[in-house]
Amino acid sequence: MQQLKRAAKIILSLFITFVSACSVPHAVISDAASPAIENRAETVNINTATAAELQRLPHVGETLAGKIIEHRERHGAFRKPEHLMLVEGISDARFRRIRHLVSTE
Repeated sequence: MQQLKRAAKIILSLFITFVSACSVPHAVISDAASPAIENRAETVNINTATAAELQRLPHVGETLAGKIIEHRERHGAFRKPEHLMLVEGISDARFRRIRHLVSTE
């Protein structure tokens, strides 16, 4: 069962990488109420960011920030920003809105 889960995650990761390489970037939609970051100079390192820093990303609230932190603690550092889509609650559309605002370095 564990091997099946691992194989499924690898296949999902490869699919995500392929889809993200083929997709066209979309404009960022930011919430006026939150002090969201808006340019690449202010990227958030998803491997070291605190919950408060993650919440500065558009459409990332307290719950989702917690899930991102829980995922990296359980599975280790994100190797690519695209691996955020492995976190429950981060859809392809949501990821495309924040892709240019996150890094793994």
